[in-house]
Amino acid sequence: MSNYLNQGIERRDFLRAGVIAGGVVAAGTTLAGCAAAEEGVKDATTTASVPLSEVAVGGGVVVADPPVVVTQPSSGEVKAFTAICPHAGCLVSEVADNVIICPCHGSKFSAEDGSVIAGPAPSGLASAAYKVEGDTVTFG
Repeated sequence: MSNYLNQGIERRDFLRAGVIAGGVVAAGTTLAGCAAAEEGVKDATTTASVPLSEVAVGGGVVVADPPVVVTQPSSGEVKAFTAICPHAGCLVSEVADNVIICPCHGSKFSAEDGSVIAGPAPSGLASAAYKVEGDTVTFG
């Protein structure tokens, strides 16, 4: 470090550059993890189902494997989205009043179309494939 100081770079600038570089590496790692999580939803071989009776109107059910959130914005209207928040890769935690909530940093998404209602998520939740068969929602 003394070489840097001898070249006219102040210690605080040297440390700041290290912090910024570390942040860039951490952000890249987080984004890579998010991409892997998103790919996991698309390539999932796990199938699961939820009884429609468990999906409240204006609410929803979060399933961890595969990571899917099933919502019912209005009576008889079923939607499914990836349950992985695009901000930091966290699993969303609940659906209340037609809002899907991520517990990690407070992102909120529409239960109707998965769009961002409140950040920091940079984008909405991707739609997930599902089928309603009788009174069961199957996905994965």
